[in-house]
Amino acid sequence: MADITRDGEDFVVAAEVIATALHLAPADVPGLLRAGSIKTLSEEGVGDDEGRWRLTFNHNGRRLRLVVDATGAIVTRSVVDFGRTP
Repeated sequence: MADITRDGEDFVVAAEVIATALHLAPADVPGLLRAGSIKTLSEEGVGDDEGRWRLTFNHNGRRLRLVVDATGAIVTRSVVDFGRTP
């Protein structure tokens, strides 16, 4: 499977991509997504960013942000560790 594929209007991101960035086991990702422990956000670009989407995944103080084109190819990737709050 490619890292990111299109499913109609949606994007499907491989569990390995999310797991690596968020320091998780790939097998745990689907359950954490279903439980809402991994928060997701998808934003469609406008203006200069038309034809791109920003896909964001947050879990336990870490954020994975992917900017992808219409085919799902990664344009930019960033991971930020905000640390855990007490």
